[in-house]
Amino acid sequence: MAPPRGRQTRGQQAHRLGHRAEWLACLWLLLKGYRIRARRYKTHAGEIDIIASRGGLIAFVEVKARPDHHAALEALSPRQQQRLLRAAALYMATRRADADLIWRFDMILITPWRWPRHIADAWRA
Repeated sequence: MAPPRGRQTRGQQAHRLGHRAEWLACLWLLLKGYRIRARRYKTHAGEIDIIASRGGLIAFVEVKARPDHHAALEALSPRQQQRLLRAAALYMATRRADADLIWRFDMILITPWRWPRHIADAWRA
């Protein structure tokens, strides 16, 4: 049975929050001079929230929206890191023109009433 009209399930609310957080993260990256190449890039290995580039760098960005920065940092598990690594490798394998770019894994933490926090090179492959 569907929830009554005007009421959302917890999953729907989380989904909407995630989309808003990704939109805010894209805006933040644009303000920092990045070019957004893709949002919600899907592969059979998993999904990459944002793929952005600046100069000779390509960043695979995971966005986490949580009540505080500490909770957002802890939300990225080693298993997710491996999933993102596989997805990024698949992306790069299809982009021969980008073979000479340096790639890294970033995080953007979104918390209420704070500026987004961009953590460049959040983990190493």
